[in-house]
Amino acid sequence: MADIVNLRTVRKRKAHAERDARAAENRALHGRTKAEKQRDRAVEEKSRTFIEGHFREKPGSSE
Repeated sequence: MADIVNLRTVRKRKAHAERDARAAENRALHGRTKAEKQRDRAVEEKSRTFIEGHFREKPGSSE
């Protein structure tokens, strides 16, 4: 005789496997390490201060 299979459980397992596969793809495409994020923030901050240092007037001042 064949084993009895609960179809609801099979559907849930299949959906869970698909979500896991999609999550793995997203981690590969969009994932960055903590060090990469910190480096990007530091570069962005440095470039912003460089640009702000070259203004004749501070942005927002009306003098």
